[in-house]
Amino acid sequence: QVQVVESGGGVVQAGGSLRLSCAASGPTFSTWALGWFRQAPGKEREFVAAISGTPEMTYYTDSVKGRFTISRDNAKNTVYLQMNSLKPEDTAVYYCAAGRPPNHFLTAARGYPYWGQGTRVTVSS
Repeated sequence: QVQVVESGGGVVQAGGSLRLSCAASGPTFSTWALGWFRQAPGKEREFVAAISGTPEMTYYTDSVKGRFTISRDNAKNTVYLQMNSLKPEDTAVYYCAAGRPPNHFLTAARGYPYWGQGTRVTVSS
């Protein structure tokens, strides 16, 4: 069983930055893919970013490219989502997910069996 715990959410003004962290328990963390998804009020959950296991590859949804960066520290069993130039439309609950999906499923929620409880990000205009 893999446990996933997010942290780092909060309230920030438009144009500001936040860094989300996701700690995942379990062996062989370096082989797991980690994904960030978000769900805004009244909307469906959507893919934000993902990072594969070794060798690492990263994936982003178009709306966050150039603003968000996903990275991982395998020594700490942690993945990060650095969010810069935040916009009000980034407001959502952000979820971290862990799994071993094939690369073509890295952007799909169904590729990840383990999910955190979510952390709320609010961007004020």
